[in-house]
Amino acid sequence: MEDKKVIKPAAKKAGMHVRSKKKTAVARAVIKKGSGKVKINKMGLDCYAQGHVLSMIKEPLMIASEVIPEYDILVNVTGSGAMSRANAVRSVIAKALVKAKGKKYKDLFLQYDRTLLVDDVRKVESKKPLGRKARGKKQQSKR
Repeated sequence: MEDKKVIKPAAKKAGMHVRSKKKTAVARAVIKKGSGKVKINKMGLDCYAQGHVLSMIKEPLMIASEVIPEYDILVNVTGSGAMSRANAVRSVIAKALVKAKGKKYKDLFLQYDRTLLVDDVRKVESKKPLGRKARGKKQQSKR
C-alpha cells in the first residue's frame, strides 16, 4: 500500500476581500474584526498620503466613523498614478465597509458620492497610426 501525502491548501487571510479599479490602478482590501487600523501598502494612512489626497482617502472613514474602531482594513494598491491610486483606495475602503455592515452604509455612500461604490471603467484610448496621440494628428495646410 502506498503512502499518499495530503496537501493542505494555503491558509487564506481571515476577513472579507474587496477589489476596486480606476484606470490601471487596482486596490485590493481585506477587512476583518480589529481595532480600527487602516494600512495602505503596509504603511499607515498618514504616511501614505498628504494634503488633499489624504482628506480624499479619509472621506469614507469620516462618513462611517462610528464603525471604524470595530474593523482593521488592509489595502494593497498597484498600478497607474498617484490620483488614480487614491481614488481606487477610497473606493475599496467604502466597498469594504458596505460589505461588512450592509445597506445602511451603502445608502450613505451613494448619497454622498456615487464613485465611492461604482468603479470608473474609463481607460486611456490607444494611439492610432499617423498621429501623435489617439486622436491628435499633424495640422494640415490648405495652401
